[in-house]
Amino acid sequence: MFGTSMDTSSSSSTSTNRKKKSDFFNIIKTGKFLRSSSSSADTGKGRSKSSSSRVAHGFHLVEGKAGHDMEDYHVAEYKTKKNRELGLFAIFDGHLGDRVPSYLKENLFKNILDEPNFWNDPEGAIKSAYSSTDKFILENASRLGPGGSTAVTAIVIDGKDLWVANIGDSRAVLCERGCANQLSVDHEPHTERKRIEKQGGFVITLPGDVPRVNGQLAVARAFGDQNLKAHLSSEPDIRHVPIDPTIEFVILASDGLWKVMNNQEAVELVKSVKDPQVAAKKLTMEALERKSKDDISCIVIRFGG
Repeated sequence: MFGTSMDTSSSSSTSTNRKKKSDFFNIIKTGKFLRSSSSSADTGKGRSKSSSSRVAHGFHLVEGKAGHDMEDYHVAEYKTKKNRELGLFAIFDGHLGDRVPSYLKENLFKNILDEPNFWNDPEGAIKSAYSSTDKFILENASRLGPGGSTAVTAIVIDGKDLWVANIGDSRAVLCERGCANQLSVDHEPHTERKRIEKQGGFVITLPGDVPRVNGQLAVARAFGDQNLKAHLSSEPDIRHVPIDPTIEFVILASDGLWKVMNNQEAVELVKSVKDPQVAAKKLTMEALERKSKDDISCIVIRFGG
């Protein structure tokens, strides 16, 4: 998705950005969404090009059985910027259509890296980019539709620093010395009831269902969702982890996995699997075996391999 960065004038950059946005919306109009595979399963792997980084990843995505088209998107790639290598990884779990997660796949990391303070203040840059991206999605709801998306993003800088951010219930789980450590926060409506009610919304749980904002959405934070935005937040929780020899791997996955598997179970299932693609597929297949009906998307990022 991204190529090696090049220095350009601000005017040509603005023109290019406008063209990219125009191209993206033309794709939306024709219904040709930006999925790397049209099949029900999407899988692959890659490795950092820097010999010092020693980062490898694998991913596997499977369409669920919930009666709608696949709404999960992912990013898993490496990009060189200012002579630094960045590993960019994300899971976007859409709802009410795939236009918002599709837009996030193509634009969220670009927006983060374009923040002028990214290298000095990654946390501030991530927060600012999440906010501006959500604002753009809402302003273009007529083209992007009424839906929304959760997000969990991970940026690996030179194989040494890991920055994880999330909104919603897609999750990042770290394996350190064989033990699971959840890096993200599940933004569930019942945990943010006071904020939601203060903003004029409500949280209700119908029999046999989960808590939902205004009886509709099962997460308290998301990109988009114009009709519920007065009661939702798009502010991410962010964690920074220095990568040392005790850090083995990170699992990023949509809630299709976490609904049927806890953090330590996931770590135990794949901690002996050295190939991250095989590990990601093993996790998604196990979720299917456990009767998960949702779309299931998983990325495994291994360090020191």
